[in-house]
Amino acid sequence: MKHDSKLENYQAKQELLAARPARAKRDNKLFVAVAAGFVALAVVGQLAYFGFGPGQAVDEVVAEEPTAATEAPQAAETDSQVPDVSIAENRSWTGSMDLNGQSVGIELAGDLAPQAVANFVSLARDGYFEGINCHRLVTAGIYVLQCGDPSGNGTGGPGYNWGPIENAPEADLYQEGVLAMARRGGDGESMGSQFFIVYQDSTIPSDQAGGYTVFGKVTSGLDVVKDIAAIGTGDGSSDASPLEEVLITAVSVE
Repeated sequence: MKHDSKLENYQAKQELLAARPARAKRDNKLFVAVAAGFVALAVVGQLAYFGFGPGQAVDEVVAEEPTAATEAPQAAETDSQVPDVSIAENRSWTGSMDLNGQSVGIELAGDLAPQAVANFVSLARDGYFEGINCHRLVTAGIYVLQCGDPSGNGTGGPGYNWGPIENAPEADLYQEGVLAMARRGGDGESMGSQFFIVYQDSTIPSDQAGGYTVFGKVTSGLDVVKDIAAIGTGDGSSDASPLEEVLITAVSVE
């Protein structure tokens, strides 16, 4: 599958860049964790990675980040695959993200969320996001389009997790146009590649881990996202996959 191949190639490249002496030990722990948690993960599903959403989802949907169902969370400080924070260069970045070929201008806050921006910039430069769909649309209670999961179902990521939470807004208000990282509910060290675009002001309650990392904003083309939201979801509910597939066709940053 195209997305699976993209993820495998990316992970192979990262493994060449960093020694993984503890891999065998971690893999053993991973096997145990997966075996013990498989049933729970199957029940939790997408809520495992977003932690925010309307109603009950609000507590778990916003963080519904890429919690690979077959991946154990790894702390950023111990995982050599996590992009170095210096990549963010402590500055603002500008760029664009094309959704179904339509351009959305973006600005990234490398000074306010250096780890998140370093991660996004690194993945974008490697072409990681291209061809990945935006798998989740929430149209009530909160208003977000969630993207960045190579598996396309809310359970995938780049093969590593990182934290802690950066630049979470006061009063849990995520303003229209915000770009923020998704994560697992209650786990501030579980961010990976999934992020969400807020297309209308949304109050997303913090959980025991805190809020959600705001790493940038949309500077133009937010109507592209609003048009996607207006079409609705595939099953007609307020929290599901978009009715029409939404693909990230290009991402550039400078």
